[in-house]
Amino acid sequence: MSIPSFRLDGKRALITGAGRGIGAAAAEALAAFGAQVTLVSRTGSDIEELTARINASGGKASWKVGDVTDSRAMAALVEDGEAHDVLVNNAGMNRTDTFVDVKEEDFDAIYALNVRACFFAAQAFARRLVREARPGSIVNMSSQMGHVGAATRSVYCGTKWAIEGMTKAIAVDLAPAGIRVNTICPTFVETPMANSFLKSDGFKAEVLSKIKLGRIGTVGDITGAVVFLASDASALMTGSSIIVDGGWTAD
Repeated sequence: MSIPSFRLDGKRALITGAGRGIGAAAAEALAAFGAQVTLVSRTGSDIEELTARINASGGKASWKVGDVTDSRAMAALVEDGEAHDVLVNNAGMNRTDTFVDVKEEDFDAIYALNVRACFFAAQAFARRLVREARPGSIVNMSSQMGHVGAATRSVYCGTKWAIEGMTKAIAVDLAPAGIRVNTICPTFVETPMANSFLKSDGFKAEVLSKIKLGRIGTVGDITGAVVFLASDASALMTGSSIIVDGGWTAD
């Protein structure tokens, strides 16, 4: 029996939304396991600083400014330089409101980033790998909200359920090419986006009442799943979800 390896030496990983939160942590974790990482964000200052930190610690990193909602620009970015083996499709957003008060502009903005941009970034990434006959791994950052519903999150839940469904279908399409596609579904994690909601004591108490392990997640809780799906340790896994939710969806 061969022992599965989580090492990523010789692999190149592209991470969107890498300037902060889960994306930044994923970039550092992948680099720590040997991957050469490319950080993508709309804000150059964030990823430039993180790239320097990764390189200073002995990792290999570079950065590119890019807007994932611009599908043509993302396609050009994917084609620039040597091909990547791993895509962490992490960029995302949320705006909350009760269903009857959801504004069209908020609906359009959330779907544009969470679904459309995710879809076409994965497509551009896969097209190059298929053309070059290379295997690979696509990791779509979803949410526990892709498996349940929640008040004031009708649009966000809709986008994450969409990611879950399209990931399964994409996985079926790309399996013959040796390209695996999976999702990671975190609970509330201490990131700038989540902290804007968690600063409310009442909301935080409600969240904690549903997380069976009794604590808010950290970005470090998510990076193990990222490394696993990027590595050959998950070689027989595609079209699946890793739910890192502290037990939220268990009941």
